[in-house]
Amino acid sequence: MNNQVKTTILLAVLTAFIIWVGQLLGGRQGMIIALVLAAGMNFFSYWFSDKLVLKMYRAREVTRETAPELFEIVGQLARNAGLPMPRICVIPSEAPNAFATGRNPQNAVVAVTDGLIGMMNRQEIMGVLAHELAHIKNRDILIGSIAATLAGAIMVLANMARWSMIFGGGRNEDEGGGGIMGLIAMSILAPLAAMIIQSAISRSREYMADASGASICGNPEWLASALEKLGYHSGRLPMNASPSTAHMLIVNPLSGMKFSHLFSTHPPLEDRIARLRGRSGGQPQQKRDDSAKAKARATWDQLSK
Repeated sequence: MNNQVKTTILLAVLTAFIIWVGQLLGGRQGMIIALVLAAGMNFFSYWFSDKLVLKMYRAREVTRETAPELFEIVGQLARNAGLPMPRICVIPSEAPNAFATGRNPQNAVVAVTDGLIGMMNRQEIMGVLAHELAHIKNRDILIGSIAATLAGAIMVLANMARWSMIFGGGRNEDEGGGGIMGLIAMSILAPLAAMIIQSAISRSREYMADASGASICGNPEWLASALEKLGYHSGRLPMNASPSTAHMLIVNPLSGMKFSHLFSTHPPLEDRIARLRGRSGGQPQQKRDDSAKAKARATWDQLSK
């Protein structure tokens, strides 16, 4: 299934899920509360999330004078992608990573860490930045914000359900709610389901950004090579990152922690590298994927020694 279609379906499921949670919590009134809550959270996220995340990571904006090579690379890639020039920020961290933020292409920001700049060659930096510009071009920042705020609204409603049970609340089933048993089930299962759906949306968008980024920079191998380095070094140079923003970064800064694949906001790096390396050559797709995965494993094993 096409990743764009998959993302649309998952967002629809998440929206339907928040309406169901609201219905279970408080009938028709609960649905209205849930939708208003989600709309309010989305509005705040759409306008202010970029400022908050840049402040969180202590990112400093650079100019053509202070970072000429970085400015030149981003400018060239933005022209390739048909995008306006984004603002560029550098994060004071030795851990290699990068992200893009901003409510639309006209207000976008790309941010890279000092560690990434020092560790990558020019082509690999181009691959990483092309991936981030692909997120901007594909409107992934907005989609990710919507998914995150919808999931957040479900978490808030689940907490409301717990408090309702503590104080003896709970609508009976004739009134349109789910009764006390429904509240118990919802308070446990709703946050779990919301996290799974949100993570699935994020993984689909990462695959799309890899493919689009490879086209923007002109060579899939540049991004594949960068991802290998990022995978090797990110676990050895931990980044002080918040779980709430981990999905924005090109590789999961929390990958050293024991997350299930279901809850991971990023696809396995080995699969991402294999897909990129499977985009070139004249072999059938399955053979290209198998060959690319074998090469990715061999390189990964060599780096890990």
